[in-house]
Amino acid sequence: MNNKHRTGLFMLTAIASFSLTALIAMETVHAKKPFTSTEVEEQKSMLMAAVKRGDDLWHNPKLGTNGLACGNCHPDGSASNPHTWPKYQTNLGKVGTLREMINWCIAVPMMGKPLALDSDDMIAMEAYAFYTHRGVAIAPAKDEQHGAVPVISGPGYPNADSGNR
Repeated sequence: MNNKHRTGLFMLTAIASFSLTALIAMETVHAKKPFTSTEVEEQKSMLMAAVKRGDDLWHNPKLGTNGLACGNCHPDGSASNPHTWPKYQTNLGKVGTLREMINWCIAVPMMGKPLALDSDDMIAMEAYAFYTHRGVAIAPAKDEQHGAVPVISGPGYPNADSGNR
């Protein structure tokens, strides 16, 4: 390699190195300032509005076509176990998300039209399910599906005097 080529190669390397350094300097990331108390309250308000919307949808039989709502099987978000997702779900035949399971429930037992996974309604339903389980430890893949415990007698068991014949 002659001097002319070495000089050219050196110049190209220097320019590339300088350009890369300049790009990195321009992309310097600074830590965000903490949210103000007003911003925190606005964010909590938006979350609670989504939770309220999710509660309304959870108990709305119009998501399906047969009169069922999510709340028929999962009152107050119970047994949705959002803290256990993602996990393998036999109904889905794969490792899935809570959103996919919500859609399976809407489409199959409720005979409705699945929601777009990124829709405001789906996010609201997920927010509601997680909110009802706040404080529960996150445990992806944990099996919390329990069989029913039959009640043979006692409070809540229908009898001839209860009007449930």
